[in-house]
Amino acid sequence: MDTNHYGHFLLTRLLFDRLVDSHARIVVVGSNGHKMGLKRVQFEDMNFDDNYNPHITYCHSKFVQMMFAYELERRALAAGLPISVHVRHPGAARTTLSKEEANRMTKILFALLSPLAQSAERGAWPEVLCATEENLKPAAYYGPTKRAEMVGPVGESKLEMSVLDPVQAAQLWELSETETGTR
Repeated sequence: MDTNHYGHFLLTRLLFDRLVDSHARIVVVGSNGHKMGLKRVQFEDMNFDDNYNPHITYCHSKFVQMMFAYELERRALAAGLPISVHVRHPGAARTTLSKEEANRMTKILFALLSPLAQSAERGAWPEVLCATEENLKPAAYYGPTKRAEMVGPVGESKLEMSVLDPVQAAQLWELSETETGTR
């Protein structure tokens, strides 16, 4: 949670005035993992201290990170601020994260599936699109569009609608302010 959410929340807050002044685009790197796991914010145990599972915990942190991005986008639009927020995912990309830094089972699985993945460069294409393309849709999710959205041309991907829940997002925002000591 610290890396995938609270750090992003705090950094965005610390830079916010400059982001607004520069009419910035904020690009958040999501994950199709947001479609797996709980599909809700686990407020009762945000760090999974009582029920840790690496896969579910990762999926939860990405779900929360994306929920923050969409809430930031809603708040910026409502306030008429000149910033945009876009969420993207890399699909399946061959990076050192899955080769060197993953647990043993993930390394084995990725070694078997690696021939079906795309290059790390292609995994970065959705980020370039979100950073440069005009007229992107609000509350959208961009990434590869072929083979279960793991590879292929970049476009709009399927978004798990529960990540857009405004009630949970408002509660998450309040918790994030408390946890980071900022408003």
